[in-house]
Amino acid sequence: EMHLVESGGGLVQAGGSLRLSCSASGFTFDGYSIGWFRQAPGKEREGVSCIDTNDGSTYYADSVKGRFTVSSDHDKNMVWLQMSSLKPEDTAVYYCSIRISRLGATMSGIWDSWGQGTQVTVSS
Repeated sequence: EMHLVESGGGLVQAGGSLRLSCSASGFTFDGYSIGWFRQAPGKEREGVSCIDTNDGSTYYADSVKGRFTVSSDHDKNMVWLQMSSLKPEDTAVYYCSIRISRLGATMSGIWDSWGQGTQVTVSS
């Protein structure tokens, strides 16, 4: 069973930074895509970023491009989302997810397992 755990959320002022972590147990990230999603109250879930651990390619939504950076570490079996220049509109619960299908660094397809989420709140 694939089990993902996010951490690193919190309360930060606008312009600040946070680094979210996604760890896995029971499997290795190698060769799969790990995505970061977020959902704000009353809004649909949004795909934020993705990394294809097979080749390191990445994707960013336009809303976070230039501010967020996704990375992974094979040895630690972890993925991070470095978030900088945070804005109040970044406030949401952030989730990491794994996709088994080989679709590269895209938010497409079915995402197979999800973490429980971590709250990010950006105050103005």
